[in-house]
Amino acid sequence: MRSALFDTLTLAGTAGSAPSAIPAFLYGCAWKRSETANLVHKALSSGFRGIDVAAQPRHYREDLAGEGMRRAIGEGRVKRGDIFVQSKFTAVPGQDPGNIPYEPRASVKEQVTASVQSSLRNLRVEEGVEDVQGTYLDSLVLHSPLSTLEKTMEAWEACERFVPHEVKFLGISNTPLDVLEALYAGANVKPSIVQNRFYRDTGYDVALRRFCRDRGIVYQSFWSLTANGGLMKIPHTAKVANAADVEPAVVIYCFILGLEDTVVLNGTQNHMESDLRGLEKVREWARANSYEWEDAMKHFKDAIGETGPSV
Repeated sequence: MRSALFDTLTLAGTAGSAPSAIPAFLYGCAWKRSETANLVHKALSSGFRGIDVAAQPRHYREDLAGEGMRRAIGEGRVKRGDIFVQSKFTAVPGQDPGNIPYEPRASVKEQVTASVQSSLRNLRVEEGVEDVQGTYLDSLVLHSPLSTLEKTMEAWEACERFVPHEVKFLGISNTPLDVLEALYAGANVKPSIVQNRFYRDTGYDVALRRFCRDRGIVYQSFWSLTANGGLMKIPHTAKVANAADVEPAVVIYCFILGLEDTVVLNGTQNHMESDLRGLEKVREWARANSYEWEDAMKHFKDAIGETGPSV
């Protein structure tokens, strides 16, 4: 099995795109507002190698995410090829009516095209250069299914037009299993990524994640801490935290990364370096204490309702 806790996950090549690594942590840019540029710069400088943003001004400042990325690149802290850059197309109902990066009365195809072009401008590598030639997104995600499956497929087909040049991989967020199944069956470019809330109300997406594993789709967990206070109380969370000398929150991240083909969105503002160090500490402890780690993972899987062999 592929666990992002121990190995770098690789997205399989699709529709002309070469295989690509995806980091265990993607820095989540939602709700960072005017601090987005500074926080993205800080994240990349601290060791994060992925950023998750969206063409949705209501909750994201994609322009400032690009500014922070360019600053880190310009200072030589990181190269663009080392960063997994992910953005999203957000349909009209998810947008602020007064600030939409496309014409809301246009066709879905035209909306997607304008949104992606806006993302490419915002996330360009060179400051002051409006020409987006050569700019690309590692991943473009539908922020959620549209109002009907037909419209969802129309948006997906519009996204497919950008693969493999301006966009390398496609994904979908906030999706139930039935929509994912239909999308996968009907898509020419198959989804490589699913980004969902990982929490009790969806049964921790056990069946959906199984579908993803069987097809090599990487699952991106968000709300990993916010919605999972109960998982903090599992006895083995404290046990691993004490043994590896890390905070319980880091253990929850590592439990999730211990699931197959799963990475985590991490939007911390104050614990970037400690979260990355904590990940390494748990990784080292788990390798040196495989029996104890497997036992802890078994209890974690029991807590989320997942059966099967231990990690």
